[in-house]
Amino acid sequence: MSRLLVAAFYAFVPLEQGQRKLLLEQLPILASKGKVLGSVLVADEGVNGTISGPQPAVEALLEQLRQSLQLGDSHYERLEVKRSWTDQPVFRRFKARRKKEIVTIGDGGVDPRASVGTYVDPKDWNALVDDPETLVIDTRNSYETAIGTFEGAIDPGTESFRDFPKWAEQHLKPLLEENGQKRVAMFCTGGIRCEKASSYLQQQGFGEIHHLRGGILSYLEQVPEQQSRWRGECFVFDQRVALNHQLEPGQHSLCHACGFPVSPEQRALSSYIKGVQCLHCVDHFSDADRQRFAMRQRQIDAAAKRKLS
Repeated sequence: MSRLLVAAFYAFVPLEQGQRKLLLEQLPILASKGKVLGSVLVADEGVNGTISGPQPAVEALLEQLRQSLQLGDSHYERLEVKRSWTDQPVFRRFKARRKKEIVTIGDGGVDPRASVGTYVDPKDWNALVDDPETLVIDTRNSYETAIGTFEGAIDPGTESFRDFPKWAEQHLKPLLEENGQKRVAMFCTGGIRCEKASSYLQQQGFGEIHHLRGGILSYLEQVPEQQSRWRGECFVFDQRVALNHQLEPGQHSLCHACGFPVSPEQRALSSYIKGVQCLHCVDHFSDADRQRFAMRQRQIDAAAKRKLS
């Protein structure tokens, strides 16, 4: 099989009802013709998605999005795209869905087009985060931060991005006051959560806010590993689970019971049963749940065996 292109993208652009309806009708048709798989979210505030398939078909779908959204080259008019490659399909189907927000922070007044922090290019990130007057914050969820993050970054410990505003109100202000730092630098996987988080903090008067342009994926692509401040692997929302510094699949796999990533060391624990439980969820499910998970795993293994034969 030829290598498949994986494209993670988003754009904050106001969409009227007619535009949203047209996109939700057109995208599945275009994806089906080009054998493109993945997921696209469409909301009043724009689009967000990750797709994978043959390079010409993926690029054609991205170009169709640019034309449909009437996007140009300026920052607030362009489609922010991060590209990587895979040898195996990373999605099972294509879905285009209507959502209230393309990334959910739970505050309808947050608009990155109206107010946002200072963008920091990956080549300038090290100098910013090395400055002791910078407080570095990982805006991702706890299961993501557990497998990799930047040196010295604060982990809010949130289970959902919707929890970030509450964490900021309760903990960020005291952190800045206690440590005497002058600025905040934030990062996420591809940049979209930081756009919203920085917009929220700007509106709340948190002062000097910076965020990593293009997110961790752009940093790993552009910054040589020997100069990197990144440690571990980067969780991604597809079947690769996590990527290393070369943007290749890492060592983590997904627990299909709870959806959390598990390392090789965690898979070696006696509590781990493939597809049934891991150390994160060993006490979270009933015996009936585990029996159901075990049956599902046997079906998955049987299907994989038939595919190989």
